[in-house]
Amino acid sequence: MNKKIGLKEAISIGIGGMVGGGIFAVLGLAVSLAKGGTPIAFLFAGILALITSYSYVKLSKKYPDRGGTVKFINQGFGKTVFSGAINNLLWISYIIMLSLYASAFGSYAPNLLELTQDKVIDSHIYASAIIVLATAINYYSIAVVGKIESYAVIIKLVILISFIFIGAYGLIGNPNVAQLAVSQWEAPIKLFAGGMVIFVAYEGFELIANAAPDIINPEKNIPRAYYYSVIFVIVLYIVIAFVTVGSLPFSKIATAQDYVLAEAAKPMLGKIGFSIITVAALISTFSAINASLYGGSKVNYEIAQDDELPHHFLAKLWNQPIGLLITAIATLILVNVLQLESISTAGSVGFLLIFAVVNLVGYRLSKETGSNKTIPIIGFVLCMVATVILINQQYTSNFVGVIISLAIIVFCFIVEWIYKKAEKK
Repeated sequence: MNKKIGLKEAISIGIGGMVGGGIFAVLGLAVSLAKGGTPIAFLFAGILALITSYSYVKLSKKYPDRGGTVKFINQGFGKTVFSGAINNLLWISYIIMLSLYASAFGSYAPNLLELTQDKVIDSHIYASAIIVLATAINYYSIAVVGKIESYAVIIKLVILISFIFIGAYGLIGNPNVAQLAVSQWEAPIKLFAGGMVIFVAYEGFELIANAAPDIINPEKNIPRAYYYSVIFVIVLYIVIAFVTVGSLPFSKIATAQDYVLAEAAKPMLGKIGFSIITVAALISTFSAINASLYGGSKVNYEIAQDDELPHHFLAKLWNQPIGLLITAIATLILVNVLQLESISTAGSVGFLLIFAVVNLVGYRLSKETGSNKTIPIIGFVLCMVATVILINQQYTSNFVGVIISLAIIVFCFIVEWIYKKAEKK
């Protein structure tokens, strides 16, 4: 990448990373957990993302590197079992995100074209097919991946902002607006837990870190890129949640949980609105799968380069890192084995822990980065508290998701410990 990135492009990377498939995948889940307080749940998650972005700003300015998060963690902890395990967790979290996006694609696609009489079977066929297609595109040309992403960002934002304006107009006289009343909110701890389950909808801002070395006028533009993109997405998500909860009764949201945004367009625009939002969801999730496959294989390659995974992962297959194929196969397995809520929980737990560690790095390196020590330590504490609250809340309602999340974390540490021990021999 010789081409320099301006402020607009850097903001687009952040917004594109966050408004990928996340909002389409987890909006229904958020409403089922937070009810009328869904906009507040998105606000909680957004504040945590904004606090964490401070650490990313300082680290990106001091240590600009295309390895992004991987390099920051190694900078703060050295190349140890701990840093290797957290970096491996980042790679697996990318795979989980890919599963989430593919799951969302699989949920929306049968609304346009039914292949069988069974929507569940259809969703698995579509989810698997889109992973295979995106993998083929990644092998064919990385330039095509970039082009798809740049067009998709514009298309999905235009459609989502149109949905907001038309939806806000449709709220006039809609009896479901009463669902937004404070009396319809879940208890504060449940609202917070709901926000943490859908935290995956915000994780994409960390992609700006990978572009940091190429950003023009980094002193000014790196902070702007992070803060503007995160604040824009917080407002976007809150308003989308507001319009959705005010448009549909909770019973209908529960029925259409996996494709609720398309269902929310029906009261204003009928079948056409439903189809437009469905198409937007398919474009968004497809572009997110495309970009995340590339990002995930890059993370895997960086970890192997830093000697935290075997050097076999530096091998290439059809001119692309072997990690691309492994990431795609692992995604195919996850999306066909796990339920949406389990995928979302595992992804949120993974990224909350990763962001906790990045905040801790921000705190430990505050002298070198010239940052305020208080903000990163607040970010670290909040991420850890959020992880505990999320696991505790999900333990009763989604035991499988919690077990999978904890098993992945333990697996990352055991694998790294075995690898480091073997390397010493």
